[in-house]
Amino acid sequence: MEDILTWVAPVATILAALMTASNLGARITGAGFVIFTIGSVSWLALGLIGDDPALLWMNVALTGLNLFGIWRWLGRQARFEQGAEHAAAASEAKASETLFPLSLTASARLAGRDGAELGQCVDAMAGCGSGRIAYLVVAEGGVGGVGETLRRIEWSEVTVEHDRFQAAFDRDRFETLETLEKDRWPGR
Repeated sequence: MEDILTWVAPVATILAALMTASNLGARITGAGFVIFTIGSVSWLALGLIGDDPALLWMNVALTGLNLFGIWRWLGRQARFEQGAEHAAAASEAKASETLFPLSLTASARLAGRDGAELGQCVDAMAGCGSGRIAYLVVAEGGVGGVGETLRRIEWSEVTVEHDRFQAAFDRDRFETLETLEKDRWPGR
């Protein structure tokens, strides 16, 4: 049993860290906390078997934190996402404007006019008084945030297509758009 635990504990911990660090939505992050719990319980068992009280008690605490993470991401946050999805779907049947969750501005894919993916939204800037979105910030290229290019896209050049944004232009035009420094975006 100890031999199995010595593999389960680190593999589960590494996989869970990757899943939660990737920030791919409530369900994936919540599943990461489930796997974190498997890892912390395995580490806890190894602390018991090896008579290592520091490892044991650290993982008692981590198991509690992981259970909180499960509740937070598979319970609370997942319900918020479901509520937003429901509101968006229900608004399609109404005579008024169709709604979309603003959380998309921090995660949705951006496609060009031809449907080809241009990048991934990382945020948006909106007016304090009007509440209107001024522009999207879209990342392209790079790996894990390293080497990526941020571009500003005026909101007037974007439409919402369920769980993604559609640009009114293709890749050639996209590549001519203003690039942004990661820590210095324009005020307008």
